[in-house]
Amino acid sequence: MGILEGKVAVITGSSRGLGLAMAEVYAREGASVVLAARTKKDVAEAVKELQAKGYNAAGASCDVGEYEQVKALADYAVTAFRKFDIWVNNAGVAGVYGPTAHIPRERFERVIRTNINGTYYGSIVALEHFLPQKSGKLINLLGRGDDGPVKFQNAYAPSKYWVKSFTAGLAEEYKDSGVDILAFNPGLVDTDMLRQVDSLAGYEHKLKALSTIIRLWGNPPEVPAERALWLASSATDGKSGLVEKVLGRKRIFGGLLREAGRRVRRAAKPDTRLTIITIEPTMPLPQAK
Repeated sequence: MGILEGKVAVITGSSRGLGLAMAEVYAREGASVVLAARTKKDVAEAVKELQAKGYNAAGASCDVGEYEQVKALADYAVTAFRKFDIWVNNAGVAGVYGPTAHIPRERFERVIRTNINGTYYGSIVALEHFLPQKSGKLINLLGRGDDGPVKFQNAYAPSKYWVKSFTAGLAEEYKDSGVDILAFNPGLVDTDMLRQVDSLAGYEHKLKALSTIIRLWGNPPEVPAERALWLASSATDGKSGLVEKVLGRKRIFGGLLREAGRRVRRAAKPDTRLTIITIEPTMPLPQAK
């Protein structure tokens, strides 16, 4: 019997990458999973993939930046499986790399809409179900910037700082409710979101170091997914307010040791190339240095 046997989990942004990896490990441990993403076709393909492995899965398209769609996702989960016990606000977008005032406004606002509004909508919809039953796991995803400013990522980084503060506030507000409200920073996850970077024209060269960073500290989605499984399990009962991080000092040091060993052996570098999509600035840029 799996550690999530009989549970139902809703995971946003789960048609691929970390979200899909979390859905698979949850399902492996006995949970029924509800997948959600903006594109209906992508969700259907991900559900089919899990079902082919014998897992109990369903899915629906959902733009988390629209409250009514998030509410409909919760209703769909209840219709499909009669309840849900775990809600993971995983959906997120990275934004455009570059100085803030030069980024197209709609691209900046998209980050706020998805990362901030989406987390807020998912949280209140989940709590509407969890609070009456006095149980449930609400897991909100953090990321780079949750501990302070990050230059040229002034949409994404503050959004994750906000999520961290928001989640901590919720945990305090509902600390005696029986609901566990948790924050999860999965570290550097080697997914399409990480490898495909939008950059303002003239700032692409500043992203060269990211390939090395991925080589040193990037993890396949399956690694943080296993930690997300622990968060969703009974191991965190009564630990509302917990902030869990995958990339700690031990992993940072381990990445440096692996790289040193690779160089000593003169082994080939793993492929950590990026796809950089150039975005035109809204006004002339100062010369990038």
